[in-house]
Amino acid sequence: MLVFNYQITTNVGCWVKRKKEAFMKVRALSLLIAGAVIISTLTGCGKSSSDKAANEKKDDSYQKIELVMAVNGTDIQIDARVADKFAELVEEETDGNVTIAVYPNDQLAGGNSTKGIEMIAGGGVDLAAYATCVMAVIDEQLSVATIPWIFEDYQDARETIDGTGGEYYAERLEKKGITYLGSFHNGFRQITNSKREVKTPEDVKRLKIRVPGSEVYMKFFKTLGADPVAMSWSEVFTAIQQGTIDGQENGICITESAKMDEVQDYLTLWNYTYENDLFVANTEIWESLEPKTRKMLQEKAREACEWGRDTLEAEEADIVKEFEAEGMNVTELTEEELDAFKESISGMKQEFIKKYGEKACEAFDIEEE
Repeated sequence: MLVFNYQITTNVGCWVKRKKEAFMKVRALSLLIAGAVIISTLTGCGKSSSDKAANEKKDDSYQKIELVMAVNGTDIQIDARVADKFAELVEEETDGNVTIAVYPNDQLAGGNSTKGIEMIAGGGVDLAAYATCVMAVIDEQLSVATIPWIFEDYQDARETIDGTGGEYYAERLEKKGITYLGSFHNGFRQITNSKREVKTPEDVKRLKIRVPGSEVYMKFFKTLGADPVAMSWSEVFTAIQQGTIDGQENGICITESAKMDEVQDYLTLWNYTYENDLFVANTEIWESLEPKTRKMLQEKAREACEWGRDTLEAEEADIVKEFEAEGMNVTELTEEELDAFKESISGMKQEFIKKYGEKACEAFDIEEE
């Protein structure tokens, strides 16, 4: 701080007076400038804080975008429900900036699941969820986990797929321009029919059973002496009503949502194969998204997949009870009864283990018997 001392003498009174007046003017001007600087500084700080807050708000927001997601099932089947749950989670997390338009029944592909797979690979849609047996049209190795009786239960399937199995899917899909985001249960597949109770391999013989076009499923039923028929799922209910086919095989939830209990008298619980849906994105579209958006979508995809798994497991037991209450004959095979089926298809199982190869089988803990 500068201190100014003035001594006023009679000899220089006029000079000092002029100097004092000048000093007072300078001092007043200095105070005025200082005040302006302080006000400017405070105003500047306020503006900086406001800009910072605005920037922080901007950083917390997500890009505004709508993504299209296709699924094969009806709007009440697990794949559509998982997609709807995902859309809900994403919209909530992003305050509506990122939205997911879900199209069930392969609407965008005219109901053709094969075309639907081509669309996700080619970027015709952004996101999708399809069963591995359907996705096998672009890579048959994706069906490796459908080899009969490789998982003990749902927990076994979860742990395997969330580890090396998921890594295998991701590696295979990457080569097709598809990014793997997660997996959820389509369900252990059971068999229903309108002819007789199924407890032994002999009971399956000559039954006309609708199956997807999967090579594993077709070969399985042929090995047991049945007559597997590849047919669009939308045609199955009517075909059973008219006696064109005797039955079908599918997960409990899908069997219920398709109202198979209205046209089928017998259900056998044998968990002969596990089917899961893969939650995927077109890689080019995925990588074009902002990193923050990708991170959020990945997290919400996994959350939706876990919700789907938990939901399906919880609902299956209740559905089976409902089937029984409605008069459906429900048979749950014992270990001894299952062993007879496993022995009957042992050779066929080994064929597929060799076909898929060591790397694929290691990823899903499948061992030769």
